[in-house]
Amino acid sequence: MNYGAIKKNDIANGVGVRVSLFVSGCTHHCKECFNPETWNFDYGAPFTREVEDEIIEALNHDYIAGLTVLGGEPMEPVNQRALVSFYRRVRKTSPKKTVWVYTGYTFDRDLIEGGAVHTDVTDEILSMTDVLVDGEFMIEKKNITLKFRGSENQRVIDVKASLAAEKTILVNLD
Repeated sequence: MNYGAIKKNDIANGVGVRVSLFVSGCTHHCKECFNPETWNFDYGAPFTREVEDEIIEALNHDYIAGLTVLGGEPMEPVNQRALVSFYRRVRKTSPKKTVWVYTGYTFDRDLIEGGAVHTDVTDEILSMTDVLVDGEFMIEKKNITLKFRGSENQRVIDVKASLAAEKTILVNLD
């Protein structure tokens, strides 16, 4: 897997100051995507153990609330398989940090067992994810007043509560 960028002090992609990883590869190709260069799976640089180490070190500050993974598309099956061991390391080294994942896929349709991009590691990734922002960006539903998302169809989901309740539970952002 490749990645396009790492932001070590990001305040736009989740609650608090975050370390954000922008992965490469996306098949959604949303109209007016803010990051179309990351559609190409070969964009950027290889996501190596050294890159993982750099991110884990950046998370090791009290003012950092957590990790955000976006793209591109972190839930593309090939990216899921490349990221799962990284998520394990983050959870082991920074257990109190939150993990946010942005995906154009939908939690309760595409990521569930039998869903379009459910893989052998999807359930494990979801178990390590605190917040999932789901749904493709839709220019027709663009709303710049929304917190942490770009269009009204996108949802900010409390993954742990949703998994426990076996239904989608949204995060209260007020």
